Amino acid sequence: MPLVHDRDFDPSYGTAVEIAPGVRRLTVNNPGPFTFHGTNTYLVGEKDLVVIDPGPDDPGHIEAILKAAGSATIVAIAITHTHRDHSPGAARLKAVTGAPFYGEGPHRPARPLALGEINPLDASGDHDFRPDIALSEGDTVPFGDHRLTTIPTPGHTANHVCFDFEGTEILFSGDHVMAWSTSIVAPPDGAMADYMASLETMIARDDGLLLPGHGGPVRDPATYLADLKAHRLGREKAVLDELARGTHEIAAMVRSIYRDVDPVLHPAAALSVLAHLEDLVARGVVQCEGTLGLGGLYRLN
Repeated sequence: MPLVHDRDFDPSYGTAVEIAPGVRRLTVNNPGPFTFHGTNTYLVGEKDLVVIDPGPDDPGHIEAILKAAGSATIVAIAITHTHRDHSPGAARLKAVTGAPFYGEGPHRPARPLALGEINPLDASGDHDFRPDIALSEGDTVPFGDHRLTTIPTPGHTANHVCFDFEGTEILFSGDHVMAWSTSIVAPPDGAMADYMASLETMIARDDGLLLPGHGGPVRDPATYLADLKAHRLGREKAVLDELARGTHEIAAMVRSIYRDVDPVLHPAAALSVLAHLEDLVARGVVQCEGTLGLGGLYRLN
């Protein structure tokens, strides 16, 4: 799938960039291989504002949010998910504004850990976050005369949600769908079956603009989501092809499937392959010899 890599994306660090009426974006200066140019924070509203994903605990970024808010009142802090590049800044922002946290729930793995299993992404989770107001499907975040409506989209994390800006065509898609890259789905933090089901939820919608947690907008969601689904199914087929050729170890699959990818990203790719294999095992297509995980031996049923 030819992804739109946002080569022209300008993070404009410290400056609130207007994306649409009543929507501004502030990008944290935390660039990296998994954050692109940095994490996007969105200020939504006019006199009353909701802040979506205030980012890491970065005093400079929180000051930029408060400066951008100006005389408006921050009445809510909404969290798409609890990775440490998205939610820890909420505590510092609440200490200044008193605005309550809205989120699906605390950080947790998508499934119970196997005996002796270690979550390789455990350090990336914000385990301190607890929502003041827990959100389920259809629950709203009110601000002024507007509201955001919660769309559960587990997969990248168990507690990932998107937010529909009611009365507009805008959906804040967090890390579930981004233009610069596919989302990382890494067990046990996330789950491929959940991700694909959530992708179907988004495909069934009629949004006109997706505003992601990293990079620029997705301006043709219907086409992009269809391509993204095809890309994920293509990765699944690549895993099945490796198994048919007699490749049984994840490391060997990664070297073949991701041969054109920078090796520094191969550990993340291995977790993506594991996510596909977990799903295939659950569906009865593949069997695992030994413990289901990075060290297992996989064969077609």
